[in-house]
Parts: sequence; C-alpha cells; structure tokens
Amino acid sequence: MEKLVKNIERIQIVIGLFFLSVFFLVILYQITTRHLGISVIWTEEVARFSFVWTVFMGAAIMVNRRDHFSFDILQNKLKGKKKLLLNLFNDTLLIIFNIFVFYYGIRIVEQFWNYNWVSIPELKMGYVWISIPIMAGTMIIYTLSHMIQHIKQLREGEVQQ
Repeated sequence: MEKLVKNIERIQIVIGLFFLSVFFLVILYQITTRHLGISVIWTEEVARFSFVWTVFMGAAIMVNRRDHFSFDILQNKLKGKKKLLLNLFNDTLLIIFNIFVFYYGIRIVEQFWNYNWVSIPELKMGYVWISIPIMAGTMIIYTLSHMIQHIKQLREGEVQQ
C-alpha cells in the first residue's frame, strides 16, 4: 500500500506542478499582452482552471503528508493509544467527508461534462471538474493508508506512552 501511495503522490505532484506552471506562464503572457495593448481573451479561463487543478492536487497531497485537516491542540496533548485512537477518529471523519465529495464530484462532472469553455469552446468543463473526484478519491486512498498504519501500531503494541 505504501508504494501505491507514493506513486499516486508523485503523479499528483507532477500534475500539480504542470498546472501551476501553466498558470504562471499564462499569467505572464496575459501581463505581457496587456502591456502591449493586445487583448487575449482565453488567458483568464486557462489561468483559472489550471489553478483549480493545482489547488485540488495540492490539497490531496497535503492530506497524505498530514499537513492538512488536522487539529493540533488535542493532538499535541495526547500520547500513546489515545493519540492513535484520535487519529483513527479523524481519519474516519475525513473518509466520510471525502466519500460525499467523491460522489457529488462525479455528479458535477456528469452534469457539466458537455458544457464548453467560453473562450475555447473546443474544451469541455468536464475536464476541469474531474479534478474534484480525483482529489477526493486519492484523499480516501491516502487516509485509508494512514488508518492501516495506525491499526498496525495498535495491534503490535507500538504505542508510545
């Protein structure tokens, strides 16, 4: 499972960096063309939608690295078995939340798949919104991996007191 998680994270990092680069380059292009007095209408949509992909891929990666969706106050006070049980509780809530995000993300993709971009009608909105179920699905995988690690620690008695 750990190898799968690492590979998924690498893919998401590449996708996130790709769209972040697209965002940055399009914004630079937009600034340059505006300075020259040239109107390029497609840059706003490309920048906005590439930023959406960047944010959603980054959010999933942060869940895997446990730098997102955490409550530190209680985490820092607990130790041992209580801390692991809190982690399992938090992971369970996160999975439940992401099941809903995944389900409704699929519904959004289905509903808006055939809508076209305004400035580039050849592109479908479905390509933008599919980032939601991808994010939620990978968050579920990452969280399940964390839960498996916590359960192993509980079973093996590797709880630090």
